[in-house]
Amino acid sequence: MAPAGSVQPQTGARSFRPAYRLCKTDEYSSVFAFRKAVRGRYFVLHYRPSESPTARLGVVVAKKLARRAVLRNLIKRMAREWFRHTRETLPHHDLILRLNAPAKDVTRADLRQDLAALFKRLPK
Repeated sequence: MAPAGSVQPQTGARSFRPAYRLCKTDEYSSVFAFRKAVRGRYFVLHYRPSESPTARLGVVVAKKLARRAVLRNLIKRMAREWFRHTRETLPHHDLILRLNAPAKDVTRADLRQDLAALFKRLPK
């Protein structure tokens, strides 16, 4: 038992386990080769039906579109967090979220709205 006031790591259905991630180059290549995508204002969501029992996510943020590492990491964290909370409602696809527009003066609210719209438009 943990002492009172300590923070326990989150476990269970809402974590971002390795089973929910795309890691290998071949996995990314197969999703890009499938050539299906949903486009938003700032992101493109590439997808491919998968045999895995759940949706899996990969995130690509080019240095050309988000120059600072702080911004690139923020965008990746936001994407993973959104996926973590909506994974159970998503179809069993391999997904790659790719930044498609410069994110220099973009607010977090704009990014969240674009993420929400993309994941809603994902075909079942």
